[in-house]
Amino acid sequence: MKYTIEGEPLSVVLCDLEAGEGMISENGGRSWVKGDITTETKGGGAGKMLGRMFSGESLFLSHYTANTASQVAFSASFPGSIRALELGAGESIVVQKRGFLAASAGVELSVFFQKKFGAGLFGGEGFIMQKITGPGVAFVEIDGYAKEYELADNEKLVCDTGVVALMDETCRMEIESVKGLKNKVLGGEGLFDTVVYGPGKVTVQTMTMNGLAATLAPFLPSAK
Repeated sequence: MKYTIEGEPLSVVLCDLEAGEGMISENGGRSWVKGDITTETKGGGAGKMLGRMFSGESLFLSHYTANTASQVAFSASFPGSIRALELGAGESIVVQKRGFLAASAGVELSVFFQKKFGAGLFGGEGFIMQKITGPGVAFVEIDGYAKEYELADNEKLVCDTGVVALMDETCRMEIESVKGLKNKVLGGEGLFDTVVYGPGKVTVQTMTMNGLAATLAPFLPSAK
């Protein structure tokens, strides 16, 4: 499979498939097809379907198989960028719940549970995230601008809730209370920080859907 990513801030990834090559996406995830491609909807077993339900994704996946040399396109649903992740056999990456866009056939999707319940209850990223495992190429959505950090062992990155887009499986996420009563009440940063500890790479995003909605809310007419 060959691919190109075009058109920020509303990006699209164009995947050129040879006959017999395949891809997967969330159910109904492709935007358009050029050529002869068969689309099938599959669940992948009760366990995987249940995991996707808990992670907030669709129960089923769409499978695309090229019958001839063809192209299939997957578009981002939010202003930002699309990143291609080249994963080796058994290599995994952890992404925000709605971050997965599409992947080459052979890539496995599963749920990733935060080891500490507080990380999911208060962290904004969710108690359950998605784990993507190779071999293959996976495409993920980043909201807004993406900034990457390579964290050393036990080095930490303190984040607002919701800005962690993806991280290596070797990283761990914890929730820490904002220090000081005045900071909690008047600081405007919320009661908790999301803290990611190394070792590993973490990617943060400058825009979140909840953040955008909160910014626009005062300017929208009240529902009647």
